[in-house]
Amino acid sequence: MIIYFSTNTSSMRARQFMKNPKASVYFYNRGRFKYEGIMMTGTMEVLRDDDIKREIWRTGDTMYYKQGMTDPDYCVLKFTAVKGRHYCNLKTESFSIEDLE
Repeated sequence: MIIYFSTNTSSMRARQFMKNPKASVYFYNRGRFKYEGIMMTGTMEVLRDDDIKREIWRTGDTMYYKQGMTDPDYCVLKFTAVKGRHYCNLKTESFSIEDLE
């Protein structure tokens, strides 16, 4: 499973991932009566390729990157998940991404 994010090339996290690509991401949904979350671990790559930057660029992004898609402070983070853990109703379950494919 691959997830893309965009951020500033100068950000603390981008610099961190350039040195050490190990990463985790966490998504959750807090409903009125139920909390559900999923954490995935894997690797994060810092991409500066114009094609991928163009692919995920949104018009409103110029608010953050004044030079547009070619702004040197704009990069894409590519997260590749390897395994994860799902939480719901006070129960947890670990899984491998390979098992889901």
